Amino acid sequence: MRSGALVRRRQLARTLRELRVHAGLTIEAAAPLLDFSASKLSRIENAHQGVDVHIVRSMLDLFDVGGDRWTEILELTREASEKGWWRAYGLDDRGYIPLEADASTVREFAASFVPGLLQTADYARVLFETSLRPRSAEILERDVKVRMIRQERLVSAERPLELLAVIEEAALYRVLGGRARMRAQLAHLIHAAELDTVTVQILPTDVGGHPGLDGAFTVLSFEGLGEPDMGYVEHPMGSMHIEKEEDVVRARVVFDHLSSVALSPAESTALIERVIAQM
Repeated sequence: MRSGALVRRRQLARTLRELRVHAGLTIEAAAPLLDFSASKLSRIENAHQGVDVHIVRSMLDLFDVGGDRWTEILELTREASEKGWWRAYGLDDRGYIPLEADASTVREFAASFVPGLLQTADYARVLFETSLRPRSAEILERDVKVRMIRQERLVSAERPLELLAVIEEAALYRVLGGRARMRAQLAHLIHAAELDTVTVQILPTDVGGHPGLDGAFTVLSFEGLGEPDMGYVEHPMGSMHIEKEEDVVRARVVFDHLSSVALSPAESTALIERVIAQM
């Protein structure tokens, strides 16, 4: 399954901007030579507008790029033009899914419920049903399906996704969909934690105050793509991508701290098993 192209579009945009600067051209000087407006070239260089291989060939000619570099950039252009699998489900490239699709590692602190990548379909369905966002029955089932598809990368041989999850203990006791479904969710959590790509740690309630009390968050890493880490936060009114370096670094530090005070993976599994037995 192809991942999609959002991060690759960002890579391409950055590359084209660097090539223009290296060629000693300003946007104002380069744009008319490409039959562009300066605003269009700016949008391309900021990944706000896509480009095809014909346009990129013209840009590479102007910037005097050839050889292997020419071939690499044209291949990146083709990859950046590909549509992600989520498009078939009526979703665009503006949300979280396209970013996760190109990520190599997800670090997620979950405060109120089990992370999406570790949810059963029944558990996810209940969460969607109780959300502030109204959904038709059709959209609800679509969203559940999309969530299940996302999980496939955890067991992918070609493009595995590593998940490091720290989950507040309280989430284990919040029964969603009835006790039988909640037991099934907790059992699934134990099963997922056995995967080589998944690390599950429970943050016990008796830790007391900690920086995660400010709310749940996710940090995405893109190993091998040359992209910096990115933060992501959901809130009742929507969601927010965080790209400012100092903010993302702070989130990584907070996550590492939460991981250090959470139970070990083995201790976490033992706690989940006890919760299942008591439920």
